[in-house]
Amino acid sequence: MRLSPLRQVIHAQVLQKIGTAMIILLCVADSPAQVKLNVTGATFPYPLYSKWFEQYHKEHPEVEINYQAKGSGAGIRQLIEGTVDFGASDGPMTDEQLRAVKEKRNIEILHIPTVLGAIVPAYNLPGVHGDVRFSGELLAAIYFGKVTRWSDAAIVNENPSVKLPDIPIIVVHRVDGSAATYIFTDYLSKVSPEWKAKIGKGTSVAWPVGVHQQGCESVASTVTQMVGSITFLELTYALLNHISYGAVKNAAGNYIKADLESVAAAAGSVEEMPDDFRVSITNPPGATAYPIASFTWLLVPANWSNASKKKVMVDFLYWMIDSGQKMAPSAAYAPLPDNVATKVRAVIMEASGERANLRPK
Repeated sequence: MRLSPLRQVIHAQVLQKIGTAMIILLCVADSPAQVKLNVTGATFPYPLYSKWFEQYHKEHPEVEINYQAKGSGAGIRQLIEGTVDFGASDGPMTDEQLRAVKEKRNIEILHIPTVLGAIVPAYNLPGVHGDVRFSGELLAAIYFGKVTRWSDAAIVNENPSVKLPDIPIIVVHRVDGSAATYIFTDYLSKVSPEWKAKIGKGTSVAWPVGVHQQGCESVASTVTQMVGSITFLELTYALLNHISYGAVKNAAGNYIKADLESVAAAAGSVEEMPDDFRVSITNPPGATAYPIASFTWLLVPANWSNASKKKVMVDFLYWMIDSGQKMAPSAAYAPLPDNVATKVRAVIMEASGERANLRPK
């Protein structure tokens, strides 16, 4: 039957709309499902993690990893509460925290090491030339409030070639739950029996003296503004904010400044990585090892109820080991040693099986 000109136009328009709808449906069917992962945790690796997640999203547009750098304490707490998919920390979870997440969410948590970084004694001393040197005992004395001026004999004796000003020392530290605090106090607890007995180690401690600041960016900003101040700060933040930082006396008696080589040397002190990857490398042996270094970890559920998220997590961890490690040095982090990377890869490989979850052998 021949259609009238008007009906021909209407018929053509209907066919066009049907065709457009079919194309849209085909495109939707062919496009991968969107997956979003939420993670909260350490500020220590944030400069690198932000680059990782941005690059991974460029390569996998269907995946978005939303990272909130609120500190390791917040990352562990939200992981236990179940408000994030995984966490990030520079200090390993305690046995008590692991039990808490098991009881509350019925999941086990794996510590997946990602890179290594350093905590440095950063200071604001205009006009001082040369690196100020610190022993662990001296840092403990400063943070106890026993050494209160830069001209104190305890500092001068370790720095005979550096002309130090006779001004007060302003101690600055983190008040929020922080893995930087954990690493620093873990180190002090190893080199100072008094610190271990009176203060101890943790993501948050009762500081004897000092100016409280929340977040590493606030700490860095405070030090840049206050002449005579000292703090402990992630190496990458000291570099990004152009803050001077000193050399620290290691277990072999050598004053070592943090860099990629000295941090890698600290990691090399681990003869056998434990199966759960929870290890401390502060105050390691070795002539060239920097003494306040640490792995940083992703805290990943061993069992996932969401298959899509699990698949993305496994793929990202593979990407982190292969591509992500190459990006670490440019952000002042040391890549994982080969033996550790191999062990992490084995965990990921098992996780990629049809029925496997993220769980070590």
